[in-house]
This record gives sequence, structure tokens and C-alpha cells, in this order.
Amino acid sequence: MADSGNAPKSSFESIREWVSDHKLRTVGCLWLSGITGSIAYNWSQPAMKTSVKIIHARLHAQALTLAALAGAAVVEYYDHKTGKTQDRYPKFIPLDANTHKD
Repeated sequence: MADSGNAPKSSFESIREWVSDHKLRTVGCLWLSGITGSIAYNWSQPAMKTSVKIIHARLHAQALTLAALAGAAVVEYYDHKTGKTQDRYPKFIPLDANTHKD
């Protein structure tokens, strides 16, 4: 794709950009959906005790959260390698804040 701002973005690029801007929100939503889905699945298993169902749901959500954090790290690494973070962070950090004054 061209570097111009007018070029249309693919759906993958739009999703990647949103995830890059909202990493913690993405991880939180994945955790919530993971624990909800796991509780729903475990509840359909009648042979398990309630405490075991909750423990299994927590373990599944924890594994999904670790995978999401690893994915966020990959996105951050990709942004760093392609130089996309160079345009994003300077607007939050003043350039003259780190200069040494004699």
C-alpha cells in the first residue's frame, strides 16, 4: 500500500491499527469473552462440581489472556520494526522535556 493518508485500508490493517491503539482493552475483552465462553461450556457438563467449573473457566481465561498479551507484544514489535510508533509517541512526549540543562 502507499504511504499516503488517502489510501483505503484493508480490514486486517484497520483491525491491526485498532488493536495497536487499544491493547489493554483488547486483552480485557478477550479475557471477559474467554471466561464467559468457558463458564457457558463448563455449565453444560453435568458431571462436574460447580467449584471445578469455575476453576476450569479461570484457567481457560488465563491461558487466553497470556495468548492475547503475547499477541499484543507481537503487534508492538511489528510497529517498532516498521517505524509506526515513531509517529505516535512524540505527540504525547514533548521533545524538550529530556534535554539536559547546565
